[in-house]
Amino acid sequence: MRPAADQTSPINPPSPANPQSSMNPQSATLNPQYDGAVFVRGAFVPSADATVSVFDHGLLYGDGVFEGIRAYNGRVFKLERHIDRLFDSAKAIRLEIPHTHAEVCELVLESCRRNDITDGYIRLVVTRGPGDLGIDPRKCPRAELIVIARKTIAIYRSPSSGIRVVTSTFRRNSPDALSPAIKSLNYLNNILARIEANDRGADEALMLDAQGYVSEATVDNFFIVTDHALLTPPTATNLKGVTRETLLGLAVSLGIKAQQTPFTLFDVWTAKEAFICGTAAEVVPVVSVDERVIGNGTIGPVTGRIMTAYEQLVRAQGTPINPVPSAREAVAGYRV
Repeated sequence: MRPAADQTSPINPPSPANPQSSMNPQSATLNPQYDGAVFVRGAFVPSADATVSVFDHGLLYGDGVFEGIRAYNGRVFKLERHIDRLFDSAKAIRLEIPHTHAEVCELVLESCRRNDITDGYIRLVVTRGPGDLGIDPRKCPRAELIVIARKTIAIYRSPSSGIRVVTSTFRRNSPDALSPAIKSLNYLNNILARIEANDRGADEALMLDAQGYVSEATVDNFFIVTDHALLTPPTATNLKGVTRETLLGLAVSLGIKAQQTPFTLFDVWTAKEAFICGTAAEVVPVVSVDERVIGNGTIGPVTGRIMTAYEQLVRAQGTPINPVPSAREAVAGYRV
């Protein structure tokens, strides 16, 4: 793998500059999330020592993109598809990722190995990199790639029993302002909606587009089930979710009619079932929207079938985290 500038190989980095303080013991004790290693600044370092410059434009201006990926049963689900989307987001904002597609894939797998991930969540972040004050991206000579791997991630308090959703007063960004297809570090639009949901005692917020049609939840795509079909909004005003496209494919295999079409809050309030989906959240039933009970307030039959099929799929497919030995290697390594 190509090493970063002025660095040794990212897979075999040098020892920390200060070996007597490679991790802050107090920080590690008070913050268990500091366990493990993070790839940052071209090398793997202890999580407690993973830092970026205060002049990084990702921090200063939200100038960057990110991606979330899941690992199941020792495999990374749809690894290449996620990295495709990361590169697409970067291309849209003219951000050059300082590694090839194949290198990023390998860094994800190596992050899983170094953090002993069998089932877990991987977050990739690409920032514009450190530069001077001022938004001009030309001040940042090199982008920064960060890879974080964790064994768990919690989005909602009790997703298995269904969540309560409210419609946010904040509209989803219009595509001519900031395309929702770009998975950027600027999530303030979504965060404001989530704050509103928190204030109203709900688990999640549903966001509408500028025309009043349903767009998406703050971090997830949205589906409803009607008498006629499984519906989800077109991606013009929401993220092109990898889980979303996976579920659309699963619906076909299950014989469930699925359509990508605009719909309104009335369609949501009167739906037979509803659920949200995303890589981190997976598939989560929605039991109420704006104090209207969806269906009978429990997991509906279509949602249940999709949840089961998705769980089976993600645990059966994916890129192996640890290389599988060839038949010749397996025979050579066999001892009698």
